[in-house]
Amino acid sequence: MNTVKKKTTSPLHPRMKRERKTIEKMIAIYCRDHHNTKSGPCGECRELLEYAHLRLAHCPLQENKTTCGNCPIHCYKPRMREKVREVMRYSGPRMIRHHPILAVGHIVDGFRKKPKGS
Repeated sequence: MNTVKKKTTSPLHPRMKRERKTIEKMIAIYCRDHHNTKSGPCGECRELLEYAHLRLAHCPLQENKTTCGNCPIHCYKPRMREKVREVMRYSGPRMIRHHPILAVGHIVDGFRKKPKGS
């Protein structure tokens, strides 16, 4: 009998899904306005998005974390961290107009207390 192993992945918590969606939208706004893209992010922004998704997937705090900017664990490489900061400084104020629900969720998450033991 041929058995097929299924890859077991834990489903993302709704909090982490929202975090992924927020960074996707922020990078999309930044890329559209800075790199004049119309359909999807450019190569540089796609690399940043993939990196952000990877870091979120491996975040040890998961749904208990605050926003990455307030997190006690800095898991981004310095170059990528600076790029994300640049994207967020530009896109953050624009998120209220383009994606108000995600923007408010991100603001609320910023007020979360740092997890204990951090």
